[in-house]
Amino acid sequence: MKVVMVMFDSLNRHRLNPYGCDESITPNFSRLAEHTVRFDNCYVGSLPCMPARRELHTGRYNFLHRSWGPLEPFDDSMPEILKKNNVHSHLVSDHGHYWEDGGATYHTRYSTWENFRGQEGDPWKGIVGGLEDREPNLAAFTGMRRSLYEQHVVNRNYLRNEAEHSQVLTFKAGMEFIQTNREKDPWFLQIETFDPHEPFFTYQKYRDLYPSSYKGPRFEWPDYAPVKESPGEIDEARRSYMALLSMCDHYLGEILNIFDRLSLWQDTMLIVNTDHGFLLGEHGYWAKNYMPQYNEIAHTPLFIWDPRFGKKNETRSGLVQTIDIPATILDYFNLLLPQDMQGRSIVPLISENRSIREAGLFGVHGSHVCCIDGRYVYMKAPASPENGPLYNYTLMPTHMMWFFSPEEIKTMEKVKPFGFTKDLPLMRFDACHNPPGIFTEGDLLFDLAGDSGQLHPVKNNPGLVKEMEEKLITLMKDNEAPPEQYRRLGIC
Repeated sequence: MKVVMVMFDSLNRHRLNPYGCDESITPNFSRLAEHTVRFDNCYVGSLPCMPARRELHTGRYNFLHRSWGPLEPFDDSMPEILKKNNVHSHLVSDHGHYWEDGGATYHTRYSTWENFRGQEGDPWKGIVGGLEDREPNLAAFTGMRRSLYEQHVVNRNYLRNEAEHSQVLTFKAGMEFIQTNREKDPWFLQIETFDPHEPFFTYQKYRDLYPSSYKGPRFEWPDYAPVKESPGEIDEARRSYMALLSMCDHYLGEILNIFDRLSLWQDTMLIVNTDHGFLLGEHGYWAKNYMPQYNEIAHTPLFIWDPRFGKKNETRSGLVQTIDIPATILDYFNLLLPQDMQGRSIVPLISENRSIREAGLFGVHGSHVCCIDGRYVYMKAPASPENGPLYNYTLMPTHMMWFFSPEEIKTMEKVKPFGFTKDLPLMRFDACHNPPGIFTEGDLLFDLAGDSGQLHPVKNNPGLVKEMEEKLITLMKDNEAPPEQYRRLGIC
């Protein structure tokens, strides 16, 4: 038994041809849909990058207890469970967050792993000073984004040819693993590229797929901020995203080719997924994290081929989430799910079109807590501008690229275990010392049946609000949400 999971970062469902987009050029995603079951109601759990990946390991929501951080000593890791049960798990990735302080415990859970350098602001190649003379766009970047952009300018000098690009090397390494181990059994391969995450850097042949009369400066890295750019600049950012998306589509096609050539469809599960989407000016925002997590971010694409059932070119409307993917993989290998895993195998939905969940939660730590039941999305906002109380519960006090600050460490209290922490007590840190800076627009309720674009919040329907809030509270209790989360949301 074999599984190949191809994972993209910031892959927008609404920009893919099989989900109804006619602007982008993604023929291999359409080809993929012909070979798989396409899921029309797949939602994120925790955002952004590493919180989502923690869910892909543990099958548990992350965002109610902790922000971005490593796997914890008490976590059940799907790739490690496979490894311990003699299923070889292999990761190939150019996702640089795996090799930072806040992600450094993930890749080592696999049996083997390979990484490739150069994405975004990966501290890869070293050139000292002088960038201002060579990069006119530099003045538009400040703070951490400036340092990331400076490094990106350096990195792209070493990615001048497509063959040198880390995405290409990642897919090449994945195909090499498949070729080497085609006759071996069992194994799990995760081919994971950072693309089409910003910056939307790709090569001219992909940009040429999207002709444009735009004459302004290159715009392929929007800020995490409300839109202030001109319509022309917005169009240019979208063009840049779609060009990179078409590059991703090309290399997805290489995976489909090797499935055809080696007849992998007979005995190999294929999963194609992402961690979240990305706002490209919709709702007046760029990016993710700091605004309500609209469908462009939270409603994600998912495709699965399960050779045991032969279901292809079919769709499923049942609700699934990120936390269900690790459960599905363990189930495929006939392994028992850990007691603490909340995700559910998607297999009944694939094989019998039988729903596996009625509702789910999603969100960013310290932002709205959102509940989706397949039709309605309810976003419960913090009750006060202070957005507290709010804590991080962890035994691994690191953020994305740095340790917790001395000020945060000084707030540390030892607290009792949660039911999923294997009887280990935790450190609790005051998260309000680094306020998340997330915009809150009050509670929001959307009826996706008639408003999939979420342009018209439902008003004056207290009965529906109560019903969705009850679902949200039930799921929070099931997830052992800390008591202060209820107080923060004003539902204590």
